[in-house]
Amino acid sequence: MYFSLIIPVYNRPDEVDELLESLSKSDYKEDFEIVIVEDGSIIRCEDVVNQYVSKLTISYYFKENSGPGDSRNYGMRKAKGDYFIIFDSDCIIPAEYLTEVDKALKEDYVDCFGGPDRALDSFSDIQKAINFAMTSFLTTGGIRGGSEKIGKFQPRSFNMGISRKAFEASNGFGNIHPGEDPDLSIRLWNLGFETKLFSKAYVYHKRRIDWDKFSIQVNKFGKARPILNSWYPQYSKLTFFFPSLFIIGLALAIAMLIFTYDFLAQLYCVYFFVIFLISSFQNRSIKIGYLSVTAVWKQFSGYGLGFLESYIKIIILKKKPEEAFPQLFFKV
Repeated sequence: MYFSLIIPVYNRPDEVDELLESLSKSDYKEDFEIVIVEDGSIIRCEDVVNQYVSKLTISYYFKENSGPGDSRNYGMRKAKGDYFIIFDSDCIIPAEYLTEVDKALKEDYVDCFGGPDRALDSFSDIQKAINFAMTSFLTTGGIRGGSEKIGKFQPRSFNMGISRKAFEASNGFGNIHPGEDPDLSIRLWNLGFETKLFSKAYVYHKRRIDWDKFSIQVNKFGKARPILNSWYPQYSKLTFFFPSLFIIGLALAIAMLIFTYDFLAQLYCVYFFVIFLISSFQNRSIKIGYLSVTAVWKQFSGYGLGFLESYIKIIILKKKPEEAFPQLFFKV
C-alpha cells in the first residue's frame, strides 16, 4: 500500500518544519510521499519544504485560499497514493506512526480511520491544559482521547486516513469549517464505507492557540453541530446537548445560591475539583491542573453557547446555515 500524506498549511512555515523533521525520522520501511498544499499563505513554507527534498519524497503546491477542506481535496487529487493520510500542520508525528497504520490496515482494513492526539513534554503549560480538555474522558473530548464507546467513530482531520476509493466516491470534504470532518464521516457511512479508530496511530497535536483563540474555536465547533444535525438528523445524539445543558445548569446553580440552595453549585465544584486533581496527576503539575480547569470551562462555555445560538437559528427558526453563519463556510 502506498501512502500519500496530505498537509494543508496557511502561514505556518515553522510548523511545517517541525512536522517534516518528525516525518524524516519515520521507521516505516516502505516508500511514501508528502503533499504540501499552501492555501493562499502570505508567509509561505516553500523554502522549508526545499530543505527536506533530499530526505523525503515531497511535492509542493500553492493555491488561492479556499479553506482546509478544499485544500485537502486538492492535495488528494494531486497525490499518487492509494491511501491518503491527512495531518494538520501543527502536528508532530511519532516515528512508528506509519508502521502502526500499516499494521492496523492489514489486520482489519477500513476505508477511513482516525487516530487520537497527545501532548509532548515540550508543549507549553497552556497547550497541555487545552490538550487535556480536548482529550479527557471527563469532557466532550473522550473520542479524541481514544475512546470508541460513544456510537460510531468520526475521525478528525488533524489525524485521519481515507482510501482513494472512498475519496472519489464521496468527493472528499465539504466547504463547512469546522465540521467538515464529521460531515465527511457521515457521508461515507451513507455510501456504505466504515470508519474506525486506530488507537495506536496517535500524533502530538501542538495547537498553537491562546485562550481567546481556543474560545473562538470551540464556539465554532458548537455552531457547526446543529447544522450537521439539520443535514443528518438520523445521527443527532443527546450527548451533543451536554455542553449547553452544562452552561444552563451552572447558571441555574448560581441563581439558586441567592435562595441559599447550594446543592447544585456543590456538584459543579466537585466536578471542577476532579478535573484539577486528574489533570495535575496526569501532567505531574498543579499549575497545569489549575489551567485545565480554565480550559474545560472555556471548552464547555464556548461550545455550549455556540450550540445554543446555532440551535435557535437553524433548528427552531429554520434559517439557512450559509446565511445564519457565513463565517463557517468557504467559497470554493
